[in-house]
Amino acid sequence: MKPFRILIADDHEIVRRGLRSLLQSHEGWDVCGEAVDGLDAVEKVERLRPDLAVLDIRMPRLNGLEATRRILEQVPGIAILVLTIDESEYVFREALKSGAKGFIRKSDAARSLSAAVEALQRGQSFVTSQIADRPVEGRFVERDPTMLANVGRNRLTPRELEIVQYLAEGKTSKEVSSLLGISVKTTETHRSNIMRKLNFHSVSQLVMYAVRNNLLRVSRES
Repeated sequence: MKPFRILIADDHEIVRRGLRSLLQSHEGWDVCGEAVDGLDAVEKVERLRPDLAVLDIRMPRLNGLEATRRILEQVPGIAILVLTIDESEYVFREALKSGAKGFIRKSDAARSLSAAVEALQRGQSFVTSQIADRPVEGRFVERDPTMLANVGRNRLTPRELEIVQYLAEGKTSKEVSSLLGISVKTTETHRSNIMRKLNFHSVSQLVMYAVRNNLLRVSRES
């Protein structure tokens, strides 16, 4: 029987090693490649053509949401399972919008990863229980209703989310342009649109937004 081929993408080596160990122990599954960031994941998926890509949401150069979108443009039939360190409903909704079919927390990987991959292998979806067991808005409303109002009325595109991540990490428009391969003028246009959509007037507000919505990469101790 043809093996079910899986690519792992995470910028932390110890996480990739742990995921590989869990996946390789399953009969019929083959980890055909590893990627160290989002752009690397896009390139390797296009070259290796795995059946499934397991992507960390927070990765350098290209976050998991934008990587998911680009991968599905190149390889429409691939299944995407995203990993995150929390269960923010905002991130969950954006992952689904990007085309991911599975969503689990990293802390659940040891007990849920195999079940998630099995579900996606069958063409089904899989959602970590902390999200599946609560209402659509749930705790996110309780935690930060103002942020939910902003997000609900003015959805940011995957590219805008990517730019928010870079700007909140302190990168200049020129640096963002270089990383994304777009002009400074285009970056500035995106930035203006982001600030208008969210009704923000300073970078500090943008940083707080990124923190509250779990868009920033954090210490790799998680």
